[in-house]
Amino acid sequence: MKQFLLITDLDYTLVGDDDAMAQLNQQLDFHRQQYGTKVVYSTGRSPFLYQELASEKKLLEPDILVCSVGTEIYINGSQDPDSTWADKLSQAWDRNLVKTISATFTELQAQAESEQRDFKVSYFLDEKIAGQVVPELERALLEQGLDIQVIYSGGQDVDILPRHANKGMAMTFVRQHLEIDVTKTVACGDSGNDIALFAHREEKGIIVGNARPELLDWHNANPNPNRYLATAKFANAITEGLQHFGFLE
Repeated sequence: MKQFLLITDLDYTLVGDDDAMAQLNQQLDFHRQQYGTKVVYSTGRSPFLYQELASEKKLLEPDILVCSVGTEIYINGSQDPDSTWADKLSQAWDRNLVKTISATFTELQAQAESEQRDFKVSYFLDEKIAGQVVPELERALLEQGLDIQVIYSGGQDVDILPRHANKGMAMTFVRQHLEIDVTKTVACGDSGNDIALFAHREEKGIIVGNARPELLDWHNANPNPNRYLATAKFANAITEGLQHFGFLE
């Protein structure tokens, strides 16, 4: 047995089956105490919505919390986002211009104020028209010289982020901060905003059996031996994947 780094999404990945999560948490807690394994949550939720979830569910205290689709990193329980990461994201990012251009797309419905972050502008968008609207929105933003990316996930969420801000980039930053080798790192997810955890990555990846169509379609079109599609759902899928890769017995 050895140390590893687990980076997992929360909603519909770790969270979704309370009994399965409790069993996995027990194993992870033991592993953390015995081998120094690190647990990182990487969620689309803002810190506000994360705290809401943490109060409802019995989550392990993470070593590092990545919020707002990779745009905020909180280390060792700090209340303030990591300034090094924030400085990196602030280059070529103009939040006001992003909002001004996005406002011309009447199909977009603004998410709650708590979900509008320094490096994230978020909307709801009907899944039926997302395939047409998202590329148009991205094109309009890029034409203004903005160095951004537009991520659609969960069948409703549109997140506009700096080009260098996503869950994958945040994973690299966290892994290097913790000084854990890429071969001992495993990421888990279920939706479109998790693709960055798996795209062109050397880290191991676990996709839960209940994953969204946008992630499954991408996974099938981009095979990678480092990535495992579980048959189980939610936390049971994470356990299945960790056993597949030999991180848990």
